[in-house]
Amino acid sequence: MTKILFKCIVTSLILLNLSCADVQPQAQSQARTHVVTVEGQAAISKGMPLLARKQALQDAIRQASMQSSVDIRSRTLVDQNNVSLDTMSMRTAAAVSKTQVIKEWTADNIYHVAAMVELSADSSCAPRYRKRIIATAFPLVKQGQVSGYETTDLYGGIPREINNLLIESGDFIGSNATHVNLYPRADVAPELEDRRAYQPSKVMQIAASNGMQFVLSGVIRDLEIESTEYMRGAGPLAYVRSLARDAVARRGIGIDVYVHDGLTGALLFQQRYIDDVIGDVWIPSTYSVGSERFNATTTGNKIAKIIEQASTDVRQSLSCYPFATRIVEIKNDKVVIDAGAQEKLNVGDQLVVYGSSGEDLNLDGGYGFVGKDKQPVGVLTIRSIAPRYAVGSLEVPARELGVKVGDWVKSW
Repeated sequence: MTKILFKCIVTSLILLNLSCADVQPQAQSQARTHVVTVEGQAAISKGMPLLARKQALQDAIRQASMQSSVDIRSRTLVDQNNVSLDTMSMRTAAAVSKTQVIKEWTADNIYHVAAMVELSADSSCAPRYRKRIIATAFPLVKQGQVSGYETTDLYGGIPREINNLLIESGDFIGSNATHVNLYPRADVAPELEDRRAYQPSKVMQIAASNGMQFVLSGVIRDLEIESTEYMRGAGPLAYVRSLARDAVARRGIGIDVYVHDGLTGALLFQQRYIDDVIGDVWIPSTYSVGSERFNATTTGNKIAKIIEQASTDVRQSLSCYPFATRIVEIKNDKVVIDAGAQEKLNVGDQLVVYGSSGEDLNLDGGYGFVGKDKQPVGVLTIRSIAPRYAVGSLEVPARELGVKVGDWVKSW
């Protein structure tokens, strides 16, 4: 009787644990998001309520994110008993996953928006539009680390396959320019050595000439095979080990991945991936990156895993970044932008236009070209869609706002 009672108790505990295990992940999943109701506002200027509405919604989202975990830093400097500098910066840990406007109104030339905002603790967003990205070559820091009998597809194949995975995700439209090397000196990457006075960076030039929002680049920092010239010890055993090293070796793998904003040239993503392999570490010259034979080699298998992880990291890093494109033509009151149905734009969508204000922005005495200062000047409402472009109209005619071909258009 005692044994039967003991078995019943044990069985009950096991079932209880299984039940808790089933419930716990759901509770954690529910705890990852929460909804807050907030109000934002913005002044209506130049008779443009749509722009004010966008800015009021941004204000509401900013206040919602502040209700999550917020890192607040302040700095105060006192000079001769007077406060000479008093600053405060805030950074939120949550990302906005969904926003719903529940009420909006105007009063005293102020646009008000009340919205329900869903915050996600995992700092990722569900992109509404597909963003364009172009891949460039991954040069090798030390050329001697890949023998003449091995594949030469690494420099173009690694970025090509990262780009392919980004395209397959459905969040990106990709293009390849893997013949372009952004880093003549790969050892100092991601520093761009080619900086000419008052000229856009090479990143910005490539993005503009190809109609891209992001530029993917990187370097192969390590593919070194452990040296066979020196073996510890002496005698027959050391000699046998040195001979075996030609068939079984150790190889390090180090790949840096970067993503730049093509509109500003800013570095948005930087990550180094490292690993090593032991065994037959060579990749035959006929194998191309991404092929079944390439992935079957010990080195190729590790590189394939790095490619997959890098594409996941890039996708997550850029998920909350706004969609952006350029104005390519202005006909009377019609504004044509370089994006359309393939980017998932729809008739009725509203995008913020950023116009140029002031002179060119340069750093380091003019050698670091940043571009023209851009400010939100209006809201573009999409009226018609084609696969490659879209046509929209502004609240106020483009000529009155100073909007020109080449100005930016962003999702917010």
